[in-house]
Amino acid sequence: MLAWFALSEVPLDFGPSAVTIGKFDGVHAGHLAVIDELRKAAAARGLSAAVVTFDRHPLALLHPQLCPVNLVSPAQKLELLAASGVDATLTLTFDQALSDVPAEEFVRQVLVNTLQARVVMVGADFRFGAGGRGNVDLLRAVASSEGFEVVVIDDVSPEGQRRVSSTWVRELLTEGRVDAAAELLGTLPTIRSVVVHGHQRGRALGYPTANLSPEIEGYIPADGVYAAWLTVGHERYAAAVSVGNNPTFEGVPEKQVEAHAIDQDLDLYGQGVEVSFVKYIRGMRKFSGAVALAEQMRSDEAEIRSILGVPPRASS
Repeated sequence: MLAWFALSEVPLDFGPSAVTIGKFDGVHAGHLAVIDELRKAAAARGLSAAVVTFDRHPLALLHPQLCPVNLVSPAQKLELLAASGVDATLTLTFDQALSDVPAEEFVRQVLVNTLQARVVMVGADFRFGAGGRGNVDLLRAVASSEGFEVVVIDDVSPEGQRRVSSTWVRELLTEGRVDAAAELLGTLPTIRSVVVHGHQRGRALGYPTANLSPEIEGYIPADGVYAAWLTVGHERYAAAVSVGNNPTFEGVPEKQVEAHAIDQDLDLYGQGVEVSFVKYIRGMRKFSGAVALAEQMRSDEAEIRSILGVPPRASS
């Protein structure tokens, strides 16, 4: 997939293209349905399939107090878009200059002159341009003079439920319902960071953990213990993951993420890892001490092994 981060980076000979525009936070099932239609339209017309997105949520500039936490980092978003099969992405910096561009000028400058759009696919509630004044009707009005087609894509609503949205995914993750969130995303909700040194408490209990740096990409789900997959490079390990401050011990930071790779003893300090959440096991609670916590961890591991299809621990 070609990836550009400014209009000036797009080659003059790129296009003609079929284009869709949006925040694409999480690249969830609704986004993927649009992209699927985009690719079909592009293939039928001999066009390149392109996505226009932004480096941040527009509310981060316009109304920071209302801006939601991103489901994925910009890097994660590009990887998900690449996996969707689009030919190119154009990530625009959403700064004051861009937010001030009138809707008609945005269409002509970005879609027509830069991407040579022949088809533009959007949702019915699509808004764009200065003050959000641009809508589907305005887009169609410009399309008639500029010679491209506007296709409005229906919302994706599984089994008559509410439409799939980044907001819904956030709500599920905030409740710890990572398996339900995965259904909307079409993939497991995943975070990633670098492993840092911890207090070695897990190792002392027989469950060494990889402690993730607080600088985490992706949306951290509710506090609790989860069945998950820990990915290091090209290797994937079944894991028990805790999220939270571990109230049994003092001095554990809020939203600490620790991953225990089952049946592994890995030296991961300084390495980048990914944690993909599969299922919520239990909430965080305070135990009477290390012995009681270790007993609960053994029970958690047995349940996680069952969920992830890992054979029981060998008898010693």
